[in-house]
Amino acid sequence: MSYTIQPMQIAVLTNQSHVPVLAGLALRFAVMVTTWDLRRRTRAHLRDLPPHLLPDIGLDHPAAMAEVSKPFWRA
Repeated sequence: MSYTIQPMQIAVLTNQSHVPVLAGLALRFAVMVTTWDLRRRTRAHLRDLPPHLLPDIGLDHPAAMAEVSKPFWRA
């Protein structure tokens, strides 16, 4: 079983200012890794999406391939 933190939860976590320094670093690291994983999975789903469905999400084939080719650490 896996649990994915949603983008709104990530935003709330990154705005915590009352946590100790080490906990803040750990929290930022966890948020970064979670964000990277979300990008990786989203781009993998986009890569596997049939071309006829791309217009439904507002993308053409070149734009989808440009997004899929990005490394997970790039926004």
